[in-house]
Amino acid sequence: MPSVALAITDGMLHLELSLACEVFGADLTHIADPWYRFSLCGPGAVRLGRFRLEPDHGLDHLALADTVIVPGWADTDQDPPAELVDAVRAAHDAGARVASLCTGAFVLAAAGLLDGKRATTHWAHTRELARRHPKVTVDPDVLYVDNGSVLTSAGKAAAMDLCLHLVRLDHGSSIANKIARRLVVPPHRDGGQAQFIATPVPEPGNHPLADLFPWVMGRLNEPLTVEDLARQAQMSSRHLGRHFKQVTGTTPLQWLHTQRIRYAQELLETTDDTVDTIATATGMGTATTLRRHFARTVGVPPDTYRRTFRSQPRFHR
Repeated sequence: MPSVALAITDGMLHLELSLACEVFGADLTHIADPWYRFSLCGPGAVRLGRFRLEPDHGLDHLALADTVIVPGWADTDQDPPAELVDAVRAAHDAGARVASLCTGAFVLAAAGLLDGKRATTHWAHTRELARRHPKVTVDPDVLYVDNGSVLTSAGKAAAMDLCLHLVRLDHGSSIANKIARRLVVPPHRDGGQAQFIATPVPEPGNHPLADLFPWVMGRLNEPLTVEDLARQAQMSSRHLGRHFKQVTGTTPLQWLHTQRIRYAQELLETTDDTVDTIATATGMGTATTLRRHFARTVGVPPDTYRRTFRSQPRFHR
């Protein structure tokens, strides 16, 4: 059973900590069994505004976890506690995957884990992170950054994007999507990253495209055009584009493309279908076309993606 340890000290932010507890600390064995073995690790009783937390273990227990999560650090004008920084560094040295949520990136940077790496944090603090840690390449425009064993997220809700990304890495897209539906959040959000963020299917709602999305999702194998979508939505292509921008934040073609890629990911994970068969099922036409677009969007070829996500879990300690 993979283990996740949440590092807690006085002065951390509530929301990011709560999101991590909800994703990794809830009993979700009815969705994926085994789920995570979750623990809170801190120097003692911790005060977070109006809340008081009793950790399960001391900070030294972080070094025994498979994944360590550092929530947001409230006062970025102050250096994070040395004992927290040392414990996070020791955990990474011991082989743990370390992820920061929001301004938790300041803790990772203080530990030297971000030196020479790309990272992000809440947009309001990116300049300060770059100023105090010039060896870090700070990217203010993304939801999260995945450097393999070290990951950072932007602020607030982006913490959920990173938590779901970790679930997706460990359990696959299908499980991450089920967790997202349980939490009533999109499994992916388009944040301009080259990793695994894709434009989501918006939740059903009272908007002009509410009936169009399920219609499209049932026809991803067909060569749909913007005109086809506009005709089904009973509006002009121009109005369709305007509504798509409002609802999804992107264009009809880009949204359709990312839905095809996401469906291809799920088929690669859950079936033994050939790349040719998947190309047909996702409307990509040929294996060559699928491979080109898949590698450009996801960052790896379909075959590599399948080997990664159909393999044994990464946890073996």
